Amino acid sequence: MRVVLDNGRAIKVLGDPDHPPTQGALCTKVSRYAERVYHPNRLTTPMKRVGPKGEGRFETISWDEALTIAATRLAEIAVRAPEAIVPYSYAGTMGLVQGDSIAQRFFHKLGASQLDRTICAAAGAAGLKYTYGANIGMHSEFFAESEVILIWGANPIASNLHFWTRAQEAKRNGARLIAIDPYRSLTAEKCHQHIALRPGTDGALALGLMHVLIVENLLDHAYIAAHTVGFDELSARALDYPPARVADICGIEAQTIVDLARLYGSTKKAAIRMNYGLQRVRGGGNAVRAIASLPSLTGAWLERAGGVLLSSGGWAPVDSHALQRPDLMPGWPAKIPRVINMNAIGDALLHPGDTEFGPKVEAVIVYNSNPVAVAPDSVRVAEGFARDDLFTIVLEHFQTDTADYADLLLPATTQLEHLDVHKSYGHTYVMLNEPAIAPLGEARPNTEIFRGIARYMGLDEPALYESDEAVAQAAFRWQDPTLDGVDWASLKKTGWAQLKLADAPFAEGGFRTPSGKCEFYSERLAQQGLEPLPDYLAPYESADGAPELAARYPLAMISPPARNFLNSTFVNVESLRSTEGEPHLDMHPLDARYREIVDGEQVRIFNDRGSMQARVRVTDRAREGLVVGLSIWWKKLAPDGCNANQVTSQALTDLGGSATFYDCLVEVEAARAPRESSTKAAHRGLEAAV
Repeated sequence: MRVVLDNGRAIKVLGDPDHPPTQGALCTKVSRYAERVYHPNRLTTPMKRVGPKGEGRFETISWDEALTIAATRLAEIAVRAPEAIVPYSYAGTMGLVQGDSIAQRFFHKLGASQLDRTICAAAGAAGLKYTYGANIGMHSEFFAESEVILIWGANPIASNLHFWTRAQEAKRNGARLIAIDPYRSLTAEKCHQHIALRPGTDGALALGLMHVLIVENLLDHAYIAAHTVGFDELSARALDYPPARVADICGIEAQTIVDLARLYGSTKKAAIRMNYGLQRVRGGGNAVRAIASLPSLTGAWLERAGGVLLSSGGWAPVDSHALQRPDLMPGWPAKIPRVINMNAIGDALLHPGDTEFGPKVEAVIVYNSNPVAVAPDSVRVAEGFARDDLFTIVLEHFQTDTADYADLLLPATTQLEHLDVHKSYGHTYVMLNEPAIAPLGEARPNTEIFRGIARYMGLDEPALYESDEAVAQAAFRWQDPTLDGVDWASLKKTGWAQLKLADAPFAEGGFRTPSGKCEFYSERLAQQGLEPLPDYLAPYESADGAPELAARYPLAMISPPARNFLNSTFVNVESLRSTEGEPHLDMHPLDARYREIVDGEQVRIFNDRGSMQARVRVTDRAREGLVVGLSIWWKKLAPDGCNANQVTSQALTDLGGSATFYDCLVEVEAARAPRESSTKAAHRGLEAAV
């Protein structure tokens, strides 16, 4: 990324044409990044709360007062019960320095509770780990050479522009693009074929494809014999999923499954681009395991334009120990503090504390996240943050939904104002992020804020006070073969470095599993008492998984990202929010007609957890039985003060402990008083007469 300056002010953010993965292109969101940096509501001074929690009333204070308050409160809690202090963070900045370094060292030194950071991608990461050994896959640039591309649970037009560029190049060269998605997204509309399966049934579809591949012998037996483990067991499992059964589960035609398997199995340059939507259901980890097994069955890994990509983040040789210093924890490694799953933060904040849970949560420090908007079961999350006895510090750029509940609100720097280093989960480069402008007002990097709190607490651990540059230098294992010839000096000079990997990374095996092979059968899962083979698990909230619940709430709801938002980031940028307009809900015409809902009216979406309102768009882009609410809106910027997470649950995935945002049943009704049909009115009149 290049920043155009005028007298020290960033006036434009551009893609870098010399950067091979991005080729000078930026998505709509990031191209407006300067608007976000200089937004009139940008936080530039420390503040403390002066009104009730949730009202968002603050007064400006000095950094000295802010750090004194923070240090005094945290020190008092840490002496009594360090696990009563909880961090809450995720990917508000993707950087390794501002995300995972001094902050983690600080919490480790205190002995604070650990946060299981699983809200986005942990189920998929676990699925890849137990199949390939790490979060790894094919190179994104070689999709341009593929002959068949399955875009599975992904909408790259909205979320992965640089992959979509390669897919379009392949399409121009004759490749067939097939979207597998319950919703006809912008991407699905541009593909040759759209397979609209029911939400949460991706694992069944993958097993159905395996069934056809095996029965029709569309397999690479040499690759299977040399580079996989557990084919016989997987074959037996797949034979339990004939096309007719899978068609019934997925709500698609059996012939569609047969035709797709034949196309995939007869094409060596067949590539799959998964994304995280498909793993945000009960069986998400198993679904990823099943899909990730497909290229090893057909030998697609022999071609650099064949294979699968969910994430390439595991290729980067990140030195997590050096960054985070877990050895600072008292009693490490024999004893570590309790772990709280971030998806269950609502329950954790409302837990009274006991022998099993540990001490009641007394303090939360939020950075790089906006849990009141993004965490599931939002009603409980907000209720937890509203506790008068909870001490909350929020490091932020803006006064978000979560910031309204803060006791201390501390201004943090943006990507343009601080030093960082990055790995990528979409390509195979590591990158340097140098500050382009001075911090606005009194904003400070996350690292400096945590150093300040530590200093005011009197903590004398040297690791807490290392400079950002020293931390950045420690972020990577520079001697790793994938960084051959790259060091800190060369990274600073060029700005990025490509990892040294084979074009076809698994053509000769070399998976990072204990066996070195693609593990259809995972002994590690078996040793944990878990199912060692990929399988299909019906969603928690579905007619198959919970028929009584489905009778009351018959519509499945998914809430994928809106094109102009990045989770809850950018929602307050007026030029982007105005493009989205207002919260919308897409509903199939038959579902709307049954509920006497008309296009364009306000509707209420609800279940036992909560409700929200949105403007309905009656469209066949949503398959029958599905409603789609593009997300995630700041609640305070939505007309009714609610967003999609009012109705999502804190239930976790099968592997990885990830969120099940798309495993959600709801009902929808007109926000107005429902109109009564003539048939219903006549029936009611007859009852009254009787």
